[in-house]
This record gives sequence, C-alpha cells and structure tokens, in this order.
Amino acid sequence: MLDFRNISVHYGHQDVLADVTFRVNKGERVGVVGPNGSGKSTLFKIVLGEMSTDTGELIIENSPRIGWTRQNPEPDSEGETLLEYSLRGIPGLAEMEAEMQELEADLSDPVKMRRYGELQTQFEHLGGYDIETRVKIALGGLGFSTDEFDKPFKSFSGGWRMRAELSRVLASKPDLLLLDEPSNYLDLPAVDWLQKFLKAYDGTLMLISHDRYLLRTLTDIIVEVDAGTATRYEGNLDWYMTEREVRYEHLKAAKENQDHHREQLQRFVDRFRAQATKAAQAQSRQKLIDKIDEERIVLPKRYTNSGRLRLAEPPPSGIEMFRCEDLGFSYDGVKKVFSGLSFQVTRGDKVALIGYNGLGKTTLMRIIAGTRQPTEGRAILGHNVVTGYLSQEFAETIPPDVSVYRNAKNAWDAKGGGPEKVFRNQLGAFGFDENDVEKPAGVLSGGEKIRLAFLRLFLTAPNFLLLDEPTTHLDLDGRRLLQDALQKYKGTILLVSHDIDFVRATATSILEITRDGIRQYPGGYDYYCEKKLEAAKTVRPEVRQKATEPAAGQDQQKMSRKELRKARAEAREAIAPKLRELRKRVETAEKKLDELQKALDEASAELFNPTPTTNFAECNRKVRVIQAEIDRYTADWENASIELEELKGED
Repeated sequence: MLDFRNISVHYGHQDVLADVTFRVNKGERVGVVGPNGSGKSTLFKIVLGEMSTDTGELIIENSPRIGWTRQNPEPDSEGETLLEYSLRGIPGLAEMEAEMQELEADLSDPVKMRRYGELQTQFEHLGGYDIETRVKIALGGLGFSTDEFDKPFKSFSGGWRMRAELSRVLASKPDLLLLDEPSNYLDLPAVDWLQKFLKAYDGTLMLISHDRYLLRTLTDIIVEVDAGTATRYEGNLDWYMTEREVRYEHLKAAKENQDHHREQLQRFVDRFRAQATKAAQAQSRQKLIDKIDEERIVLPKRYTNSGRLRLAEPPPSGIEMFRCEDLGFSYDGVKKVFSGLSFQVTRGDKVALIGYNGLGKTTLMRIIAGTRQPTEGRAILGHNVVTGYLSQEFAETIPPDVSVYRNAKNAWDAKGGGPEKVFRNQLGAFGFDENDVEKPAGVLSGGEKIRLAFLRLFLTAPNFLLLDEPTTHLDLDGRRLLQDALQKYKGTILLVSHDIDFVRATATSILEITRDGIRQYPGGYDYYCEKKLEAAKTVRPEVRQKATEPAAGQDQQKMSRKELRKARAEAREAIAPKLRELRKRVETAEKKLDELQKALDEASAELFNPTPTTNFAECNRKVRVIQAEIDRYTADWENASIELEELKGED
C-alpha cells in the first residue's frame, strides 16, 4: 500500500530522514516508534502530501481513503454542533445524501432511477446509513455525554476538540488510518475504549505512539525511526524490544571498528602528509577517511541521550498520609468540580487516580499538594508528610525561563543545601552536564524535563509523590526509566496517567472518581478491571432491554421506518464487538481442539504400540497434559458458543 523508497528530508543542515526505505502492506498494523523529534510525524506528513521529500519517492498504491486527525480542528460554521462536526468525517457524504433526497421526489425517470441506484450503492458502501450510530458510539466512548452532542463545536476546549476530531476519523472507516499520539488528549477510560475500537478496525493502521499498551495490543509490525533512519521489525512490540538490543550491540561493535580504522588512517595522514615520498599514500588514505565520514555509523539517539531517574529514601512519616472528608471544590462558587469526596491514603500505597477528564483529578491533586484550598469539607495531611508535586503543566512547578542549574539549586537550598561539589555531582547523576545547566527549563525536551523534575524531587526528598500525567512527552525508554524508578521507590505515590501499561506496572490500588463520587479498589489495575466487569454484568440485561426498546412514552407502531431501522442498527452496534469476540473464541477453540486431538492420537498410538525406546512415563505425562488442554478448550468452546447463541437471539 505504501512504499517508501530512499526518502531523505532535511531541515537546514539537519538530516531528519536519510535514505529511508521500507514498505507498509495492505491490512498491516504498524507501530511507529522512536525518540521525540526523530521524524515520525514527518513520515505522516509525506503520506498526506503536506511535505515533499528532498530525495526519493513515496508510492501509494490503489488510492486508499486515508483517515487522520487534524491538529487544529475548526467548525464549518459558527453554529455547527459537535454531532454535525463529527458527521463530516467522510468527504462528500452529506452532498450525496442531499442529492438522493432530491431524486426521491421523482423516480419515474429511468435516468434519475439509475443515478439514484448508483448513489445508494456508493452511500451504503461508505457506511452512510449507520454513520450517525458509529459517530455517537465513538463520541460516547471518548467521554462525551449525550447532552453535549447538540452543543456548538466552538464551545469545547482544544483537548475535547481533538477527541471530537478522533471520533470523526474513527467513524469514517478509512482504508488507511494514520494516528499520531491519539492517547495524548485522552484519559485512561477513553484509552481503554480506543484500544477496543481499534482492535476491531479491519483496515491498514499506522500508529505513532509511546503508549506500550496500545502498541502491544494493536500492532504486529514495528518501524523504529531514529538517527535519521527507519528500521522495520517483523514482529510485535515485545519482539522489537528484544531484537533492537541485539541489533544495537552489532551496530555498536561495527561503530567501534569503524572508529578504530578511521583513527589509524588519520594518524598515518597526520604523520606523512608533508613527506613527498609518502604524499600519494597519505592522499589515498584521506580519500578512505572521507568515504568513512560519508558512511559514518550513528548510534540511536535513545542510547546517547539516556539519563537516570532516582528518588531519595523517603523520610519517616505516620501511617496515614492523607485523609479527606466530604471534600468539594468550585472555581466560581456556582458550578462544583466535585463534592462529597471522602477517602484516605496510607503509607506505602501506590495509588492511581482514574476517571474521565473534567471530573477534577488535577484539581484534587492540587488540593493535596496545597496549591489550592477546598471550598467544602476538609483535606488533612498526615504526620511528617512531605509532598512532592509533579504537575501536568510543567511551568506550574518549574519556571520555564529559569535555568536548569537555578531550578535545581532552589530545591537544594530549600532543603538546607550543602557543598557545591555534592550538588554538581547530583546534576551529573541525572544526566545534566556543563552544556545543559545554563539552558532555560522551557527549551528542554520531554525526557530532560522529567529528569529535571525528578532531580528536584530527589533533592527535596519527599515521602508522598503527587504525579499528574508524568509520562506525557516521554518516549518508550523514558517511560521505562520512570516506571523502574517508581517501582523501587519506598514512599507513597498518588498518580494520574492515561498510560495503561504504566498504571498496571506501578499502581497497587485504584481510586476511581466518577460523577457519582469516589471509590477505592484495594488491588491493582487488573483487579479494578475485573470488578468493573462484574459490576457491568449485573446491569447487562437492563442495558440490553433499554437498547432494544423504543424510547419511554413512544409507541413502537408509531415510529417511522427510519427510526425503527436506526433503533435496530444501534442495538446491533451495541453488541457487535462482543459478537466478534465470541466468534473469534469459538473459532480459536475449534482450531485448537483439532490440533490437540491429532496430538492425542499420536501420543496414544505411541503408548499402545510401544517400541524398545518408548519412555512410558513421558508418554503418560504427555497424554495427561494434552487431555487437560482438551478439557480446557472444550469448556471455553461451550461457554462461548452458548453466549454467542444468546446474543444472536437478541440481535
């Protein structure tokens, strides 16, 4: 579908992409990874025709319909609603529907009838009859409430506009879907919904992301963009993470050999270039040096820019770190962000705060950090609790116009200070050398900013970390470093993050905030998901009934045929993902049972027709293992088949 051939792109003297060659085939699900600023988004701009290449070419086969999110979405008109904006995801669809309505007035004309048939076929192929249902499902999954569908699009903030843009693209069912960091504007429940939605997408997917959960569950090919090159890995994220280390060791060894060879040549040139008898040989070696410089091996940026993240030993505190009673907050005294929150955090807890955007997660963090005061109830820090707040807005806690040195020194002095040499050693330990310390904090990369933030936390030695979206703008390696540091930390953590893998690996309990209040789950993220699933099952029959019945007070006989079709389509759409999942389970179980039965027949034949070398104990063990697997897959097949038939009956 996409064939990148020897593509190079330069910004001034900087090589963003150099001789990049790889292919994306139809139906593949490709994860595009690499450090920030390595050129990942440049690849998308080339595909969309927003940027030309300096050399090379991109071949796009079969003219696929491409879906992508625009960076600054704007409405077509002042009064355009959220729903109207989202319905414009398929170019020309609205005009097609308008022409069909005009033709419906007089279909006696054969020419008009033929045109109407052509339009109807095309309209149906593009998904025009169920586009509204798909859009509403996408909007709901991304956190919009139904009463927001008719609000003006321009009334939403930038983050929510990007969600609407994403829902519009997802519902348009493109042949090729380009997503550039789609989870950046989402909260954790919306990321979970997005993963499930994209799992069912059957087109070609190219996903730029640092989110390991999305990459691991949605992609089976990885393209790494780093140091101007693009390398295609024929495997999933876990395979890529292992294989890239092997490739790096080979590359490192090759670079060492190349550097050693160049050094030898350079010594010869420096020594003999001025001697007439050796001048020709020196000139020959200089040409070899020039050729080496042209083909210089460059190590990936992720290794050359890696730093360290550490946290100081937390000072002692009481058992209770934080407690709130009937906590509430309002910015304007009228509209409440939240109210009636009561919970506590105890020493050693690592708590993830989960909930849709707009429910007050950041506000709650600010109250605990002491930068905001509650307007209702009480917020109480425990005995000897020292908070360390890392804000989602970097400038909120670290002034962007202040140097790296001064930002860190202020934290050092606030804690009592110490010898300058010790302080300088700490700067170096977090990856800041003499060239970095005078940089303004605002010009740092995402990874450098998180290192500076953690250096400040290290110098102040808190025992209660408050981390609001700490993984934002971190690449895969930066997230791994952060995750490792938090896992080793012996203090208490309350964090907000939309990175499911990060939450799963870090949090030992979950605090979910909803419009109805707050609830604590004593286990990790998987335990939380299990409990949510159990709760969903208890209301499932009522939800199904509501989905298939007409609205309250509405007589089904009086519904128009269009409304009936729409209601039935919505009901089918609601259970379609579950139907696909169950069909896949049934097919997988049937295929596995066939394989296991053949294996059992072979093992049994060996047992009942032994040879002199037959190991009876091993044969018996093999038969028992296979039989146990058959029992397990049979049970799964039966459960999935029964549930599938029940759902089909409701479809």
